[in-house]
Amino acid sequence: MTETRLTESDVRNLLSDPSAETRAQTAAKLALQFDQGDLSPSERAMAEEIFRIMVKDAEVRVREALALNLKENPNVPHDVAMTLAKDVDQVALPLLQFSEILTDDDLVQIVRSQNPAKQKAIAGRPFVSAVVAEEIVERADKDAVVTLVANEGAELTETSLEKVIDKFGEDEEIHAPMVGRSTLPVTIVERLVHRVSESLRQHLLTHHEMPPTIAADLILQARERATINLSTGSTEEDVERLVNQLYANGRLTPSIVLRALCMGDMKFFEYAMARRVGIPVLNARMLIHDSGVLGLDGLYGKSGMPRGFYPAVKAAIAVAKEMSYDGEEGDRERYARRMLERVLTQYGDLGVEFDKDDLEYLLAKMNDLPPATAS
Repeated sequence: MTETRLTESDVRNLLSDPSAETRAQTAAKLALQFDQGDLSPSERAMAEEIFRIMVKDAEVRVREALALNLKENPNVPHDVAMTLAKDVDQVALPLLQFSEILTDDDLVQIVRSQNPAKQKAIAGRPFVSAVVAEEIVERADKDAVVTLVANEGAELTETSLEKVIDKFGEDEEIHAPMVGRSTLPVTIVERLVHRVSESLRQHLLTHHEMPPTIAADLILQARERATINLSTGSTEEDVERLVNQLYANGRLTPSIVLRALCMGDMKFFEYAMARRVGIPVLNARMLIHDSGVLGLDGLYGKSGMPRGFYPAVKAAIAVAKEMSYDGEEGDRERYARRMLERVLTQYGDLGVEFDKDDLEYLLAKMNDLPPATAS
């Protein structure tokens, strides 16, 4: 077994053969012994003085051996750590990524004055404070920012995330790590949803909090894309997967279900009701489209949907039975307008108990649609 402690023999060897290789071996052994914490106070003081000499060694391999063996030592003198951290990358990077001796002020200073490789090493530290993270976002290049955003140990404030989007929002390399963060402010989700790919958009929809308006619009966008590919047979699977993800993450809310239905997305409504009740979608369809009233009423009663939404749901289903997409230009808009007109009529005539936000959403969608045209 190789001796890891510095011995008198090592000292004699260093005196007789002061080559770079011998100095590097001596540096590694001394650093390792220092790390084990079994030196007397006088021995520790002597070791620290030797470190101060070694950090000035002309050979990179000597300084590198020192850095590699001191990078996680909490007792390294601050001046030694800072000297190594400002050295060439081969020496500095281990210290920058792991050393707890370096303070936030030290790290901010290095981010401001050193090269991209060092900025990236700091961005990958097990913990990056909000102050240091903000400095990286402000001054570092894209690679460092990607590393920072992907680092769950980095404290990224809403302000810092806004700056990331301002600087790199159109860059796909930023999208995945940002969407993959465990938590994101709603404002950031809103800015991301229209920039990222479909798969990342679905992850945002199912794993991050967002206003129901944004969530409902995303559902409709996803369904519209799926409708285009009906011939591939993927639509049913896409809808089922989306609904299951929403349900598993507590996002299959009555508001989203209602908004999707009122915009004409019957398939999503069928899967959503089946999932909320816990029955196969075929059974849910039979109950939803049953010519009698008991099927739908019974299904709705077990779904946990608000009773005040029920007249609007019945009106939307009635329109769905009367109309279908005709394949002509604007057919989806005509379908959605007819659906919303009927639902909003039910609101006025029968006192449908819409939440204020739901009503405002449906009215806004109505205004967004082009004027009705003859079908």
